[in-house]
Amino acid sequence: MTETANRALLPAGLRDMLPPDAEFEASVVHSLMSIFARHGYDRVKPPLIEFEESLLDGAGGGTSSQTFRVMDPMSQKMMGLRADMTPQVARIAATRLGSQPRPLRLSYAGQVLRVKGSQLRPERQFGQVGIELIGSDAASADAEVLVMTAEALIDLGVAGVSADLALPTLVPAVFAAYGITGEAAERLRAALDHKDSAMVATLSGGAAPLLQSLIAAAGPAARALAELGALDLPPAAALERDRLAQVVHLVGNDLPGLTLTVDPVENRGFEYHTGLSFTLFARNIGAELGRGGRYKGGGEPATGATVFMDSVLAALPGPKLPRRLFVPAGTPRAWAQAFRAQGWVTVSGLDPAADPKVEARRQGCGHRLGPDGIVDVELG
Repeated sequence: MTETANRALLPAGLRDMLPPDAEFEASVVHSLMSIFARHGYDRVKPPLIEFEESLLDGAGGGTSSQTFRVMDPMSQKMMGLRADMTPQVARIAATRLGSQPRPLRLSYAGQVLRVKGSQLRPERQFGQVGIELIGSDAASADAEVLVMTAEALIDLGVAGVSADLALPTLVPAVFAAYGITGEAAERLRAALDHKDSAMVATLSGGAAPLLQSLIAAAGPAARALAELGALDLPPAAALERDRLAQVVHLVGNDLPGLTLTVDPVENRGFEYHTGLSFTLFARNIGAELGRGGRYKGGGEPATGATVFMDSVLAALPGPKLPRRLFVPAGTPRAWAQAFRAQGWVTVSGLDPAADPKVEARRQGCGHRLGPDGIVDVELG
């Protein structure tokens, strides 16, 4: 391997983002944050690294296995590089913004780093953009976050946005009602995650018919709600079902074109959520666009959503290249300023003796400034 190639080698799951992709990502992030700002979500910017004890407190505990840790040479305390920004925003809301009126609407954008990638997302570093609505337990808060996030993606140009709704607290409520605990609950949870109806029947005893019905209810929201409504659920589970129906109704009113599906037994990825949660998808994109849902943020009710920029960029048409104009050396600066005001990207020549035609092509410019005005490089 040559020295140059060796210097370009990066650890697995990390990459350099080159032109024009880096600029494209920045523009998409700006568009998303602008949409959220217009809905009253104020931006916060947590640090990339902080003390482990605060980073992994509460909801942050779910990211412990994905967190890089280092020793702070100043305080001699362990620090963690964030693997998810949501727990940081919850910390900010509970501490520095603890006296602010509720509900509190916050937005954020930044990079996260994880110990390892997944099969669908091999990247270990990627951008997150998200929102948190903190201090309200209303169904309308759940609906607002889902509608606004999905609508923002649609406005960006993502085709075929859909949301899969989950109730990660529904199955635990059923387990509690039937006295399913310990190792039996863990084995049964794994069977439900894999939708293994036969294994569920073997492991769940008297709860088998109900749990199998929950597996079978997964599908389009209207059908799922009808089937869930016909089930004789324990009181705590029935409350979760009714909350789901409320949110689906609100989302349908505000964004009727959004495709909604329901999976009543889905739990993976929602371990720290305390209520209705969702995953966002797009047509022809296997990876998740984002995730969201209800959780406890600093001891108060909260709901939010995070979109994953690598998936969002993959779901969008490629970046539109700007019009690049080569401006020969010696051209008055005011001329170049005027062209930039018209939307051109100008690239200035540095060598007065260089051939403008050759330099324009070498600098990737489709046009150059000639004596009689702008000239298409391909035409002369």
